[in-house]
Amino acid sequence: MKDPLETATLQILKALGENPEREGLRKTPQRVARALREITSGYGADMDKVFNGAFFKADYREMVIVKDIAFYSLCEHHMLPFFGKAHVAYIPNGRIVGLSKIPRLVEAFARRLQVQERLTEEIAGTLYKVLKPRGVGVVMEAEHLCVSMRGVKNETSFATTSAMLGSFRADHKVRAEFLDLIKR
Repeated sequence: MKDPLETATLQILKALGENPEREGLRKTPQRVARALREITSGYGADMDKVFNGAFFKADYREMVIVKDIAFYSLCEHHMLPFFGKAHVAYIPNGRIVGLSKIPRLVEAFARRLQVQERLTEEIAGTLYKVLKPRGVGVVMEAEHLCVSMRGVKNETSFATTSAMLGSFRADHKVRAEFLDLIKR
């Protein structure tokens, strides 16, 4: 076993007092290594490939929202999952992006060791940079298993973070409209 993730998993199993040769655990190091690589595949994400050139000229000037985008990530502090929904909006400035690219953007950043605050800002900042819209708004709502399974063991709390750029930050009416529309 030369894969460092498999070796580390084997050591964890032993440190927990488990027998890695037990029938149910024999292939666990390989399964964990594959799972971790999939869950953290966002480190290799190329933003050009995420967007795949799906930018189009458009005179549309109203808010575009893709809401209730499911995401799954790992907390960088405990390497436990946090998951929830992202709501992403922008106001075009002569260009729009293919709607499927927004969930792909969320996934690219969620599939890394993260904190929700940075995840929210990375999504907003990247969309603002590549699309050059009049504004971007992102709200993320998540349950953190590091809060519900350990420590305080609060099973009912959710964390909400937001990032507002351009007109979403400068114009309180735009911000209010976005927040109202994602509530529905």
